[in-house]
Amino acid sequence: MKSGTWFKLYIGVFLIFLYAPALLLPVFAFNDSSIVSFPLKGFTLNWFNVLWETEALHTATKNSLLIAVSTAIIATSLGILAARASSRYKFRGQKAVMGFIMVPLVLPEIIVGVSLLVVILQMGFDLSLWTIVLGHVLICTPFCVAILSSAFLSLDQSLEEASFDLGRSKLATFWLVTMPLVLPGVVSAMLISFTISLDEFIIAFFLAGTEPTLPVYIWGQLRFPQKLPSLMALGTILLILSLTLLATAEYFRRRSARKTGIEDAGGFL
Repeated sequence: MKSGTWFKLYIGVFLIFLYAPALLLPVFAFNDSSIVSFPLKGFTLNWFNVLWETEALHTATKNSLLIAVSTAIIATSLGILAARASSRYKFRGQKAVMGFIMVPLVLPEIIVGVSLLVVILQMGFDLSLWTIVLGHVLICTPFCVAILSSAFLSLDQSLEEASFDLGRSKLATFWLVTMPLVLPGVVSAMLISFTISLDEFIIAFFLAGTEPTLPVYIWGQLRFPQKLPSLMALGTILLILSLTLLATAEYFRRRSARKTGIEDAGGFL
């Protein structure tokens, strides 16, 4: 076989190994049996109906949505500031500062979660939804910086200079010229942050206090075998939602690449 054929075969096996378990979620979500196993018993929508009747699930979902939206807004705002500064200005210690911002990408989340828990408790703060937001902003900001840095670096500075020549201030130029050009990248960063925050478990587990998020709620329900089919139904909904958000984020990322004239070197999908 040619090397290209072996590579395609390797990619195919890797994708099957990675995504086959996720594809089993909808299979068992529609299975008319409380036992998650083969052979299947029949088709049912009962497990989805159970989700509508579970009040604790609704509370956890509202908590996760509040956290995810807050995280997306804050992390993207911080990402805009960091990406703008690193792409347009040179200052002492710039590489070190940007390196520290990106460190959460390589740190194990359990280390981040335990560290934040110790710091928050030592400072005398109570664990709440906002402590989870703090942790999620920490891990989502590097993703936003990575996405937005590419968008800002690809901008033609002559467009901003033309705005200055026409009498616009730096702030007006940023809002009227720069932001519209990088807006697809901003939307992509927000969607990625929202998705990461919505699915994140470890940091939420340490910082949740008495207000669980959706992943923490799911983990707690895994102790009860009779709850597994309804969790499969919930997992199916979350899988579809996550794929939709990632596809939307990729669309805006590619749109940003075309809009700013950079070569598309691949992305999330």
